[in-house]
Amino acid sequence: MGVDIRLVEQSDEDLTRWWRARSIGYLSGTQVGEQDLAYLREAMDPSRTWGAFEDGRCVATFRGFTQEVTVPGGRFLASAVVSGVTVSPTHRRRGLLTRMIEPYLRRAKESGDAMSSLIAAEYPIYGRFGYGPATWLTDFRIDTLRAARPGLPAEPDDGGRVVLADLERIGREGPELHERVRRIRHGMVTRPPTWWKRATGEYRLTESVWQEPYCALYLAQDGTVDGLVAYTGREVWKNGVPDSVLDVKDLLAATPAAERALWHYLCSVDWVTTINAPSRAPDDLLPLLVGDARAVTPTACSDHLWLRPLDVPAMLTARSYQAEGAVVLDVQDKDGLASGRFLLEAGPDGASCVPTGRTPDLTLPAAALGSLYLGDESAVRLAALGRLAEERPGAAFAADTLLRTSRRPWCPDIF
Repeated sequence: MGVDIRLVEQSDEDLTRWWRARSIGYLSGTQVGEQDLAYLREAMDPSRTWGAFEDGRCVATFRGFTQEVTVPGGRFLASAVVSGVTVSPTHRRRGLLTRMIEPYLRRAKESGDAMSSLIAAEYPIYGRFGYGPATWLTDFRIDTLRAARPGLPAEPDDGGRVVLADLERIGREGPELHERVRRIRHGMVTRPPTWWKRATGEYRLTESVWQEPYCALYLAQDGTVDGLVAYTGREVWKNGVPDSVLDVKDLLAATPAAERALWHYLCSVDWVTTINAPSRAPDDLLPLLVGDARAVTPTACSDHLWLRPLDVPAMLTARSYQAEGAVVLDVQDKDGLASGRFLLEAGPDGASCVPTGRTPDLTLPAAALGSLYLGDESAVRLAALGRLAEERPGAAFAADTLLRTSRRPWCPDIF
């Protein structure tokens, strides 16, 4: 008791206390510089950033804002983001997160956000608040010597070319390219201007060590920027032989030709024997672009974007469906934000989702619907785990026929 939860003011004093508390939680140091404060003033929504204060010290942090998530079919759906969540070790298990997140979600629903999204630093925390993992990421390691033996990714014959670029050009060309890419890949989220300012070094925060990346663009025959890659390198020699490592920071491609060309470029960099390519989609084309798929080794696979339904009809009518069908979903939500029984009737031409009194086909918690929404998770699998109840035989399979997507969703960004 005695902990005051309030909005964070835009004063240097309040921002410093909030950023320092967040940095303690993230183990990223407690120094707060002018660049940090400038970044916070631009990035933070003052109406959606809270701190828990006791005796003048910030002991818990919470940041919210609205982003767009690309849903199957290419539409953008507004989502209330949860970010910057920390609780100081001195104030754990006092319900501070609950006191911040529950009113935030109620306000988000009232303001028209259809769902909430977050990146879960710890897996067990957010399920109890109605979130479920909706996308996954895979880290790959490329052995360039093995990849080169049967042939690098084929260079496209569409007349395009790879050109080197400086960070100023990346800052100019990158945002428009990202907008094009996220229209064709569900799961991706908005990159605000502050994202690009950090990526190009305009903001250099004290919590991270800045290393200027090398950058290249793929230009189509007509000069359109169809791809982008940013990477850093580490020069390594072993017994007089180059054994250098290349770390991919970002790779976006709006066309298959751009994707092939950029991987060909990376695999052709002199002295490099290992390429680390983190935060790729689990079904990334990369392993099959090289002649020896075993030269591309998955080194990690983890959940990434989590979703929490707030407006079930808005969510389910926003996305596309590849098959015709109907299913009655009984969504259970202890907080009452997404509760209800809904009839979803959908097909390639559109969908309707309305409250209904019909007998449910599936009974499921809001978190399970969050996991199913982007088409990556399987209702059959969740039923086997006991995370949803199949009220009609075959209903889980029917739901999968409706909801699953041919490509897996991908969200490479941390926010």
